Amino acid sequence: MSCVVYHAKENVTSPLISFIAGNARGGRSKLRTARVKFSTHGVSAASAAVASPSRSSEERVYEVVLKQAALVREQRRPELALDVKPAERSWDLLSEAYDRCGEVCAEYAKTFYLGTLLMTPERRRAVWAIYVWCRRTDELVDGPNASHITPKALDRWEKRLSDLFEGRPYDMYDAALSDTVNKYPVDIQPFRDMIEGMRLDLKKSRYQTFDELYLYCYYVAGTVGLMSVPVMGIAPESKASTESVYNAALALGIANQLTNILRDVGEDARRGRIYLPLDELELAGLSADDISRGKVTDKWRSFMKVQIERARMFFDEAEKGVAELSVASRWPVWASLLLYRQILDVIEANDYNNFTKRAYVGKAKKLVSLPVAYGRALMAPSSSLTGR
Repeated sequence: MSCVVYHAKENVTSPLISFIAGNARGGRSKLRTARVKFSTHGVSAASAAVASPSRSSEERVYEVVLKQAALVREQRRPELALDVKPAERSWDLLSEAYDRCGEVCAEYAKTFYLGTLLMTPERRRAVWAIYVWCRRTDELVDGPNASHITPKALDRWEKRLSDLFEGRPYDMYDAALSDTVNKYPVDIQPFRDMIEGMRLDLKKSRYQTFDELYLYCYYVAGTVGLMSVPVMGIAPESKASTESVYNAALALGIANQLTNILRDVGEDARRGRIYLPLDELELAGLSADDISRGKVTDKWRSFMKVQIERARMFFDEAEKGVAELSVASRWPVWASLLLYRQILDVIEANDYNNFTKRAYVGKAKKLVSLPVAYGRALMAPSSSLTGR
């Protein structure tokens, strides 16, 4: 699962979790509300999908899931236990680099940061390093200097990423992530894909179908789950397939991003962006102009009910995977999931007015959710993903 939720569309300041807590952004003629399901003979299915130029976004994304799951599966085999070698660079400098990452996480993702304190020191530091890289990447297009960012700047950031993975960090934050990817079976592709999501934000402000939107949600939020699971770890007693755990992590990222999109409809429209499937809007008797006008009507309420139902289905899929994580890693994931899911409840309570009212979970509800999340974190793997 993702341990942090970075959502490209809002500066990664919420809890990390597509697992990390989040800030990211935000069809076909028949709404696609099916859960993210793939058979466990997915390797051959994915191979067939590669050969097909018309494969769906879900099939394309699942190829990345399979690749990352294979890396983790190798690590879990006792005879191929990961050999964590001390980094060549000074541990004192690395320790300071990780501490700096922790400070950033504590400032911008407070709830998630508290949850990471229950993790082992090594996993905690690694998650902080991933969080900071995601936040820095997000701010390239959403931060104070976003107006000056060009495709070439993102190309340079991707080259910097490649250097980081090859052990050539540019600064202390890079050094922390470089050390992390040296210790854990983390693949570079999800990181590259997040940068691709930033590229989309430079050139695209409309999404015709949910298939298009799904791919965007993967880029800016689902990727975080694939980055984080290798660090958070899968419980030794889990009987779930590695692919299914990753699929649940991906679902959480998609759910969080869809929730961000539904919460920020009005804010995005004022920036000239619509992160909603245009064909589904048309099917509901609505248009982009209706979004700009920002009027809550019966048609809008009906449309929003379907969108919220879809987001909840992704949350349902995600829940099945949280219990399969290492016990020390579950609390921040559960906390993020429960808190984000409540945003959908608030949108409903606001009579679907996400044009002028921002749905947020109050401090009291957050405080109630934390012990609930902790209680769920103590539960053993449910085996709900066994054999899938």
